[in-house]
Formats: sequence, structure tokens, C-alpha cells
Amino acid sequence: MKHIYLDNAGTTPMAPEVIKTMTIAMEQTFGNASSTHFFGRQARKVLDESRQIIAKSINAKRDDQIVFTSGGTESDNTAVVQTALARQHEGKHLITTAVEHEAILKPMKYLESLGFEVTYLPVDHDGLISLDDLRQAIRPDTILVSIMTGNNEVGSHFPIHEIGQIVAESNAWFHTDAVQAYGLLDFDVQADRIDLLSTSAHKLNGPKFLGFLYRSDRVKFPSLIKGGDQELKRRAGTENVPAIAGFAKAVSLLDSAAKQAKRQKFIDLQQRLLEGLQKNGVEFEVNGGQRPDKLPHVLNLWFKGCPALPLLTNLDLNGIAASAGSACTAGSIDPSHVLLAIYGKDSPRLNESLRFSFGFENTVAEINYTVQVLAKTIKKLKRG
Repeated sequence: MKHIYLDNAGTTPMAPEVIKTMTIAMEQTFGNASSTHFFGRQARKVLDESRQIIAKSINAKRDDQIVFTSGGTESDNTAVVQTALARQHEGKHLITTAVEHEAILKPMKYLESLGFEVTYLPVDHDGLISLDDLRQAIRPDTILVSIMTGNNEVGSHFPIHEIGQIVAESNAWFHTDAVQAYGLLDFDVQADRIDLLSTSAHKLNGPKFLGFLYRSDRVKFPSLIKGGDQELKRRAGTENVPAIAGFAKAVSLLDSAAKQAKRQKFIDLQQRLLEGLQKNGVEFEVNGGQRPDKLPHVLNLWFKGCPALPLLTNLDLNGIAASAGSACTAGSIDPSHVLLAIYGKDSPRLNESLRFSFGFENTVAEINYTVQVLAKTIKKLKRG
């Protein structure tokens, strides 16, 4: 049976060029980048060159503003928790949105248990905040505003440039979780007034368990991970040089033209899926609206009257990987906190929605097959 992977918002397969780069690095560059001998200097050279490529990709002022981490979760936790602890003498108020990833929401809840106050901005039916709500929420004691660039469940694209300008007029630092958007969109941390930016390599066909945290010059706080003096004392732990080389290769494959081509491919695949469902008489709606600036690789659909779990199971039995809810464990799906924030706790969308997310390996033929399976399965499930 042919297997089709439509869960690229969860993770992506590594690009062949990335695998080749990492294989060479593992074979030839095994030294510790902190060592001063020949093997250490070899590793340091790869590390420095990789950092340069990544810094340039977001228009950072300097390479040393990039701190390598274990991934998006560590980057998010570091940005939120360390900012709060370092700046609590200035204020204990933080702002985020109701639709952030758990890597932001759970640290925020943790900080609330320590006596910090968090404002969770609501979102509209497009999954976006009101900029007026943001302006009104910022106070003299606000020390951090953390708002994602693109939502991982419905694809909402937040106006980061405008948000950055608003936050820059206050005393707060601006952090954006760019995990889902980095590799698809162009970033300019200087023009967008971003102080902290989180990414994860495995979302753009790079290796897992690796990411980076961009820190602007005014961001000062100690390492979340205690230990050695790696990453200029900002993140303890021996650098994974082969993986970092692979991350840099994944980034180098995605210049502006490549990202544009990638976005267009995903738009075409998304349109093919939507038109196919319509032609087959499938009743559905797009969750989070259909704004043209949405992340093109994420498509969240409400299949009216069709429970998500049996639909997801039937897709899997037919070789199609998609996702539903915020977690799928022990045979049950937890309702998506994103859909909950957009549509409310009584909406049937919470239990009748699936997310399809596209990647570089997907083809039109795969989408056509997915449409056939969806149409057949939905009709069968509705018949009971």
C-alpha cells in the first residue's frame, strides 16, 4: 500500500541534501567545537559557517545573536521564562494569545504560579488578534509580548511587522514563535523590531532536536540550561555540529525564490484538495477562514457531522497520514485549544475537524487519491 504523508506541520522528512551534509559532517567533523586542537577547530569552522548562514536568513545584525538550542520548545521556554525571571524587577505582566503552541502556553501557566500576570489575547474567526486589543493590553509593567508568526493548527498569519512596531513603543520585549513559518516566509528581525525569535529545524526538512533562538542586543538573561560555557555562555551543552550543519543546509536551500515556489506549490495542492472535495459533494468548511496571507501548507477542515477520530483512523488504514486535535493518545483526541479559542467550547468543529499539511514531497496524484478516500469514507461514516 502506498503511504501519503500530509502531516508536515507536525514534522517534515529531511531533505536529501541535508542528509548528505550531515553524513559527511558525522564522518569528517566529529571534534568538540570547544576544543582548541585541529579536530576542534574543524568543528568550530563548521559551527561558525552554519551560524552565519542562519543569521543572514533573518537579517540579524551579527552571527552571535543566534543561539543553537534543542528545538522550538527549548527556544520558546528560554524566551518566556528567562525574560520573566530576568526582568521581574521591572514588572510582572506578560502578554500572549489564546492560540499559541503549548511550548508558550505552559511556560506562561508556570509563571502564573510564580505570581506573574498573563494576558491571553482572544482571536477572531480568522484566528487573529485585534491590534487594538494588543495596544490596550500593554501596560507600564509589561515586560514581554509573545505572539506566534503563524499558527500550527489553522495557519493564521499574524501581522508581525505591525505588532513589532506597537511593542517597540513600550518597555516590553517582543518574542515570536516562528517555528511554523520559518522556511516559508522571509524574516527581517531588524525591520520587524523582534527581540526574540524561536525556530525548529525539523519543520523545514532539517534534523530533529535542533533549533535556534535569536536574541537582539538588548536581551540580557542567563542560560536556561546550566553547565558549560558553550554558545558564548548562553546555552550550556556541547553543540551538535553535524545536525547544525544540516540545519544550515536546509536554510540555504530556501532562498526567497525557493520559498516563493514552495508557497505556490502548497497553494496549488490546497486548492486541488478543496476543489476535489467540492466536486465530490463533501460538506466541509475551512477552519480559521481563507485569508490569502495564511500559511499555505496548513489546511484545517471541518467535516460537518463526521467525527474526527474514525475519519482519521480510516485515512490511516488507507495509507494517508493527517492529524486532528492537539493530541492523539490512548484512542482519544483532546479538543484543539486553537479551535476552542476561535469557535467556543460548544462548537461541533472541535470534534469534527482534521488538519492536512503539505510538504515538498507531496504530488497532485496523492491529493487526488486523498480526495477519493475522504469522499468515500465520509459517505460511509455518515451512513453509520
